[in-house]
Amino acid sequence: MKTIYLAGGCFWGTQKFLDQFPGVVSTQTGYANGRTENPTYKEVCGGSGHAETVKVVFDEARLPLGKLLDYYFLAIDPASVNKQGEDTGEQYRTGIYYEDAALLPAIREVYDRKAAELERAGKRIAVELRPLEQFFSAEEYHQKYLDKNPTGYCHLPPALFRVAEGEK
Repeated sequence: MKTIYLAGGCFWGTQKFLDQFPGVVSTQTGYANGRTENPTYKEVCGGSGHAETVKVVFDEARLPLGKLLDYYFLAIDPASVNKQGEDTGEQYRTGIYYEDAALLPAIREVYDRKAAELERAGKRIAVELRPLEQFFSAEEYHQKYLDKNPTGYCHLPPALFRVAEGEK
């Protein structure tokens, strides 16, 4: 099993989106790469510097990292700074964070391809690509939030929650 940390705006939708793919073993919402230890949601919204992030454990034999990251880029606006959908603020920035440097070549391949695509369109990539500094689990009510609250707010269009269906 491998682990990657993906910040894609509000973590409710990002988690639900990623959970659909065969090969994703588990996901956990949390707060990454901020300025304080073990922040609360209120502190994150108040400027602690953390990104709402999903910890993704995946089986690379079933879902190669490059494919997982291609999916991730479907669900974000990679040129948007501190904003996804109607959500704005530093906690909604996009980012790819890793603990295992051995993952970096696969990450770089996708990241550089996406950056080149954006550049051809006259845009710059705004997705952070950094080692994970820290990750703190979000409060329990944030875990699988959209499964518990199917009519809850989400910045992602509902069709994105059915991407895996179209690939079977």
